[in-house]
Amino acid sequence: MATRRKTKRQQKETIVDIVEAKDKAQDIFESNQRLIMAVLGVIALIVGGYFAYKFMILQPKEKEAAEQIFQAELQFERDSFELALLNPGGGYSGFLDIIDSYKGTKTANLASYYAGICYLHLGKFDAAISYLKDFKPDGSVTPIMKHGAMGDAYSELGQMDNAIASYKKAVNASDNNFLTPYYLKKLGLLYENQGDYQAAVSTFERIKQDYAKSQDGFNIDKYIQRASSYLN
Repeated sequence: MATRRKTKRQQKETIVDIVEAKDKAQDIFESNQRLIMAVLGVIALIVGGYFAYKFMILQPKEKEAAEQIFQAELQFERDSFELALLNPGGGYSGFLDIIDSYKGTKTANLASYYAGICYLHLGKFDAAISYLKDFKPDGSVTPIMKHGAMGDAYSELGQMDNAIASYKKAVNASDNNFLTPYYLKKLGLLYENQGDYQAAVSTFERIKQDYAKSQDGFNIDKYIQRASSYLN
């Protein structure tokens, strides 16, 4: 079908419309020029401030924090949890000081995890949960570790619903051949302790199906049989 050509009048009207639109845009810009320039200036300040903060403040703080945490990690490895938290020695900062002094750094975030585990071992479970909540995990392993440790703390406090929810987050965070079956077993035992034997059996069977060769899968049949016996 042949395309109809625009008449000269239609072409002229189109040109007029384009010119009018251009003039309107120019008028809008001119009448709001100060506002537009102010907004652009704020955006430039924000972007510039971010890069200035990142390269002039955050990076040096990150380097210093990484140097400071070394001694606290050493005390943590020795199971000297109180020293790791407060005074690891040698003039170095403990995890709590690193969290306060180096906010916004990756090292301070890691120190929150360490602090949570320290308090877990020291039997201060509310503090453990508080610091573990602050920890922002990444990758595939640390989310399991965070939620698994929170499950342990809630379990110690007798908050079983929260413990179950945390263990479920841990086992569903990612697939790890050691940690996932480890916390699946804890979850199954907690279900069993709470009298939810069907959930316990299902959890233990997941270990058998997906992690039979893991340390926790080696003798999982006896746990399945024990929980199943309550269903008959």
